[in-house]
Amino acid sequence: MSFLKALQEQVLLFDGAMGTQIQNSNLGAKDFPNQMEGFNDGLVLTMPELIEGIHDSYLTAGADCIETNTFGGNRLKLSEYGFGDQTLEINKRAAELARIVCNNYHTNQKYVIGSMGPTGYLPSSNDSDLGQKSPDEIKDAFVPQCEGLLKGGVDALLIETSQDILEVKLAIEASFVAMLRTGKTVPVIGNVTLDQYGKMLLGTNVQAAYTTICDMGISVFGLNCSTGPNEMKPSIEWLNEQSDLPILIVPNAGMPENVNGKAIYKMNPAEMANVMNGFIRNYEFVRVIGGCCGTGPDHIHELRICLNQYQQEIGSFAS
Repeated sequence: MSFLKALQEQVLLFDGAMGTQIQNSNLGAKDFPNQMEGFNDGLVLTMPELIEGIHDSYLTAGADCIETNTFGGNRLKLSEYGFGDQTLEINKRAAELARIVCNNYHTNQKYVIGSMGPTGYLPSSNDSDLGQKSPDEIKDAFVPQCEGLLKGGVDALLIETSQDILEVKLAIEASFVAMLRTGKTVPVIGNVTLDQYGKMLLGTNVQAAYTTICDMGISVFGLNCSTGPNEMKPSIEWLNEQSDLPILIVPNAGMPENVNGKAIYKMNPAEMANVMNGFIRNYEFVRVIGGCCGTGPDHIHELRICLNQYQQEIGSFAS
């Protein structure tokens, strides 16, 4: 069954944070390519068993979909570590690892989602540093990433944690360029990241963001990161009223709190599941849920329990 067909039949569950699990693995410089500690995307080359294990932990917890370890896999980000010329190959490898893990599950079909995070630049900004890359350079950074993900066998492409709506547009365009080049077509999910006041970093609100990209061929519109689920509610209400695209909701485990200079997320699995349970019951266009920063397999397990109960109730009502 295709990803979009499954989306029509049930609310799908994404995995939780990859970065959080990597940080909890107590890695040292020796574990990263060229001993470049923090080069998480490079772990698909040096520590593939670790990445496979994280994927497996989320599937075991009940996730329907796992995201590839390619959040920083665009060419501009990889170039910071000296791996820009291997963009296609790294993304392809990451998708292949996720596909191997998914194929080990024979009871329910699992889906591989190609993660595409931001470049670190803001093409809409006039900032001398963040705005120095042209739109063409931004788009060109995403094309080989998309090609690699498609060749590695992803079921959908996910543009996530986006702070600049122009960058989202460019990533969407890059996705379709890559599809033409590879001859492979998959759904595109366009995510934006909003602060607690419902705006992107450069001031774009959810209404403007949605209007900007909803007609660009995307299959799902989503919100992820930045806040916990409670802060997303006003934006979800508005999106649900559009009665148009399926909605993805992947929040952090609450608002980040600064503890000794480190971001800490304190919303426990039960608390998060309680809020998300309300979303799937009250907003019919919410078709994908999952967890971002601070979430782990325990959060996904609690969300699985909620979804199973919801599906059982829906089934009983239908009968």
